[in-house]
This record gives sequence, structure tokens and C-alpha cells, in this order.
Amino acid sequence: MEKSAKKIAEYLLQIKAIKLQPSNPFTWASGWKSPIYCDNRKTLSFPEVRSYIRDSFASLITELYPKADMIAGVATGAISHGALVADKLGLPFIYVRSGAKEHGLGNQIEGYYEKGQKVVVVEDLISTGGTSLNAVKALREAGCEVLGMIAIFTYEFKKAADGFASEKCTLNTLCNYSVLIDTAVKTGYITESDLDTLKKWRADPSTWGI
Repeated sequence: MEKSAKKIAEYLLQIKAIKLQPSNPFTWASGWKSPIYCDNRKTLSFPEVRSYIRDSFASLITELYPKADMIAGVATGAISHGALVADKLGLPFIYVRSGAKEHGLGNQIEGYYEKGQKVVVVEDLISTGGTSLNAVKALREAGCEVLGMIAIFTYEFKKAADGFASEKCTLNTLCNYSVLIDTAVKTGYITESDLDTLKKWRADPSTWGI
């Protein structure tokens, strides 16, 4: 896993999926300000990268969740990755919206599923964990058995870890913030000034930039 994590970190940096804007911070859905943004949607535009992520996900699911009946992607960032993994494993695929659709059938979960099916949830990015865990709750309320969640990347926030522990949902990721930053420093992708900013942000992300 360590070798895979480093490889994915290298890919994310190579395709410039990592954005640094200390002077013009990003605002996340949680309201937190951040000098860094990981745009995993970019990985879909690079066949070699998306295939590596797909195969890494497939290997992880085969190892950890061999009894999975179905793959569920979290909308919108993980729909494509989830579908690619489901296709690789020959499993059915569904996806979960952030909320019920306000028109049509009013679905929050799209696709065919049955109560009692064992589901592995695929996510592209874990920040505070709120959106991801909402998908887990929706699946459970629909009668599915969530075996766990796998994601491309996590910022490793305590808030997210506490949230997954509270919901009793196992989280495994292909790469994480620590590996990414270490790789970025070694490759010269970030400067010492950038690193200092990132350390200050990482120490208290909920109040940084306010």
C-alpha cells in the first residue's frame, strides 16, 4: 500500500491535480478555508492514471471485501471511478446523491439494488467526511449493508476519523495528505514557504484564513 500511495501522490502532482493558493484560499463545502485543493476529477482525463486508480481500488476491494455484492459511488466526484471499478470487478453499480432529487422519481440512490446487499462505497476525496458519511447513512437507511468505504485521497483530519468511527464505517484510502506532502517536498512541487503555510493550516484548518 505504501508503494501504491507514493505512486498515486506522484501522479496527482504530475497532472497538477494539486492546487496551491495561499493568497486566495479555496472554500470547501464545510465552510473551511484551505490553501490547498486536491482535484481528483482530473485523474479521469489521463488513461494511465485512472487505470492505475481503478486497478488499485479493485485490488483493495478483492482483498478486504471479497463478499461485496455491489459498488456505490458518491456523487458527483466518485461516480466515474466507482463505475470503472464495478466494471473491472464485474459487479453492479449504483450512485448516491447528496440528497433526494427534487423532481422525477425523487431518488437519492440511483440504480437498481435490493435490501440486504453488501455494498462497498467509493469516494474520490475525504476532507471532513460529512458528504461521504451522508452517503453511507442513505445506503443503510435503504436497507443495504455497507461493508466499508474506499477513497483515492484523505486529508487525514481528526474530524473525519471521528466521524467514521462514530458511524462504525471502515475507511481505507489509496493515498493521504502525509504521503502527498512528503512527495511534493521531495520533488520540489512546493516551496519551503508553501510548506510553512500548509503546516499552519493543518494545525487548525477550521479557523485558518478566517
